[in-house]
Amino acid sequence: MKIVFVIVGVVSCLLLFACSGDTATVPDDTPSVANESLAAPEEPSQGGASQDELQEAPATPESTPDQQPDDNSESETALPATGEVIISFEYTKQSGPASNQHAVWIEDLDGRLIKSLFASRWTANGGFATRPDSIALWAERAALANMSSADVDAVAGATPSTGLQSYTWDLTDLSGETVLQGDYVFFVEGTLRWKSFVLISGVITIGDEPVTVQGDAVFHYESSDRYDALTADSVENNMIGAVTAVFVP
Repeated sequence: MKIVFVIVGVVSCLLLFACSGDTATVPDDTPSVANESLAAPEEPSQGGASQDELQEAPATPESTPDQQPDDNSESETALPATGEVIISFEYTKQSGPASNQHAVWIEDLDGRLIKSLFASRWTANGGFATRPDSIALWAERAALANMSSADVDAVAGATPSTGLQSYTWDLTDLSGETVLQGDYVFFVEGTLRWKSFVLISGVITIGDEPVTVQGDAVFHYESSDRYDALTADSVENNMIGAVTAVFVP
């Protein structure tokens, strides 16, 4: 009888062990709270990217400050000038002393003399030494005191009669070289009477197109030992009329 009870007990234990093993292997359809927190993706912070997005994003190449955008445009180079400039005005010969002297010349925008076109012979041939107020600005700019006889002869001319005067610049400089295209200043200076004079000037562009420029006149009136200063009503103001410069390519 005892043997029967032992056998029954052993069988019961085996059944209990088998049942408990099956229960451990049965999956739980309801995931735990801990599993849910592990499975949920991590929410990125506002304005930022998630860790995965940061890892997958392509690397941004570093900028190179020294790198400049391609510029295929070439800087413009001034070309040799071609053509001529004609400076003209009506001239009215004056009566009486210390008048009728005038000069015509060209400078660059920096005030360097490019070429003298004309100067009254009396002043150019030595008159400036006895009357330094005669076309004094041209004498200074041209360094008349240091000019050779050949250079003086190249620009000096007789006092003209009343009428239209015309002077041509062939676009060469003092050394005979052709200048480059660009802006140049033309001057006409006239000694009206002793220290009173007029200076007419204008800027003309030398390029590919014809240009016409009217000069601006500035009158300077100053008295001398022999004469009072001229005024705006003096007849000598008519010695140099309106000056026109024309560039012909």
